[in-house]
Parts: sequence; C-alpha cells; structure tokens
Amino acid sequence: MDGIQVKVLLADDHAIVRAGIRKMVEEISGLEVVGEVGTGSEVFSALEEGSIGLLLIDVTMPDFDPIRAVSKIRKLYPDLKILVVSAYDDDIYVQGLLGAGVDGYHLKDQPLNDLKLAVERVLAGERWVSSPLISKLVGQAQGQLRLPVLTNRQRSLLQLLNQGYDNQTIAQETGLSVKTVENHLTRLYRQLGVKSRLEAVNFINRYPQILGLPGQAAAQSEPVFTPCGQKSADILVVDDNPRYRSQLLRMIGKLCPQVTIYEAENIQEAVQTAQQINLQLALIDVVLGEEDGISCARRIKAIRSQSRIVLISAYPDREFHRLGLLSGAVAFLDKKDLDISSLRQVLDDVM
Repeated sequence: MDGIQVKVLLADDHAIVRAGIRKMVEEISGLEVVGEVGTGSEVFSALEEGSIGLLLIDVTMPDFDPIRAVSKIRKLYPDLKILVVSAYDDDIYVQGLLGAGVDGYHLKDQPLNDLKLAVERVLAGERWVSSPLISKLVGQAQGQLRLPVLTNRQRSLLQLLNQGYDNQTIAQETGLSVKTVENHLTRLYRQLGVKSRLEAVNFINRYPQILGLPGQAAAQSEPVFTPCGQKSADILVVDDNPRYRSQLLRMIGKLCPQVTIYEAENIQEAVQTAQQINLQLALIDVVLGEEDGISCARRIKAIRSQSRIVLISAYPDREFHRLGLLSGAVAFLDKKDLDISSLRQVLDDVM
C-alpha cells in the first residue's frame, strides 16, 4: 500500500465474523480498522465520522435495505471502496448490488486468503467477484431469458417500485387501494419469477428492458409504416403529459416496431432509466412541470455521452433553442410540427 493508511469499516451483525475479518485486515500493510458496526443505521453514522476508504459489509444486517442503502452510500461517498462479504450467492441479488455500485462481492464460505486477495484487488481499483459466482453469472448472461410482456399498469407499478416507493405511496400515486396494489404486485412477482420487493428491484437492475415498451406493442396493431430500419435501439420519451407521451410512443412504435421505448415524466425517472439502459435516443420536453428539460438533457449526456438528444416544446423560444443546443441536444422541434414525417427523419438518423 506504499505507506498509505487506508481506514477500514467493518459492518456485520455477527461479532465473531467481524473478528475473523478484522484479523485478516490487520495482516495487510497500510490498512487500519477504525470501526465495527452491526446495523444499517450504524453504517451511515460511522461513515459520517471519518474518511473511510474501504467498507467491508454484509448487506443482510438489520435496518439495512441493500439496494437503496448501497446506492445512497455510493452517491454520498463516490471514492469509497465497497466490498460485500455475504453468504448469499443468488445471482439476481449479486447483480443488483453490483449494479447499485459495490466494487466487489465475496462469499463468506471462501478461504480468508481469498478475502485478503479481494481486498487488495478492490483497493487497486479492480472489481472482485468470488470464483463460484463467476461461472454462475456468466452462465446466466449466456442464457436467453424470455422476458414477460407487461401491461401499462404493470410497467407503471414496477417503475414506482424501482424508485423505492412503498405500497402506500404507490397507492397514492396510482389512485388504487393499498390492497389492490398488493394484489397487483403479487401477480407481478409471480410473472417475473421473483418472491419479494428486493428481488423485483434486482430483476429490474439486471433486465432494465422490462420497463420498456416494445415498439410493436406501442403501435397497438395500427398499420405499420415502412420500417425506418431493422436495427434495434433503446429510445426514451420524457414528457410530463401522459396523453402526449402515449401519442409519441404510438408514433415511434408504428415507425420502428423493433425498438424498445421507455418513458419518464420527470428528471429523476429519466436519469434513472438512462443509467440502466444503453440509450440511443431521448426525446425530451423542455418544460417538465416545474422542472427544466434542458437540465434533464445535460444530465443524460453526462451519463450517456453518445446518446442523441432531441428537445421538443410547445414554446419554441429562441433562448430555449440556444440553451438546448449548448446542453448537447442535436435538434429542437416544435411540438406542433412533430408528426410522423418529422419523427421519421429523427429516427432515421439513429436507426
């Protein structure tokens, strides 16, 4: 470690396990264990107290929602190295945590010498996954999973679930009763082949295309125009008007039934989607309620620099146009002029 002292925090609700890990860590030059915690709330308190460089954590501790908590830790401490040390080898669970931002996932039943190697690799800037998991994950990646086709209602519920909403908040957002939401989610879990909220979120992280609407479905069996190309693509429509969003989705689906179309009504949803998919094109309304579509474009470009951004607006203000192009947009279209013909030109550039 070249004499650099890295502060290490151990987080596990079993003191015996922490003791074994501490002994291993103390054998590595340049590392210093500065704290041990056993609950989720204690993790955040300990991180606030000092400049921790490495977090060794079992994410199944009390008061700890793994995906949401890890995502929050990653945002608050972007330079922190996070190595999960867990007994769980479920591939969806592992994929979810890797997607949330951990630097490595180590199985507890592996030798301590392997854990020592994992620590060294993670601190060196590499990603670590225990060898028994690698073949499992590779095997899953090579397999062809046939994703279920969801209804608009199911995709909306899944999107809210992905944002961390509980059942009561989902009920408020959708105008349904809590009991109805529970029934819908139970059927949705069964359809996805998962058993819990956590597994459902992990499923989304692994297969973000489940939130998209196949272009062929968006066309709703209306006559299909001559395809704009046979290449598949991920397209995002960002607009706070559900009716206009649906209209735009139908037009895109009619022109390019082979694409996958995602939708968002605000910046948070748009950025989250852009982080999860290989976005080729985003159509963004300049006015998103009280939010700024130009800021949305700028944030998406920061995540997906190769994505093409097209801004749309019912208010074709010159200043909007100037700022939009500065944000990285390639075009600025007036909503009243956005018909099948003009949309086809936009899609042809991508396809």
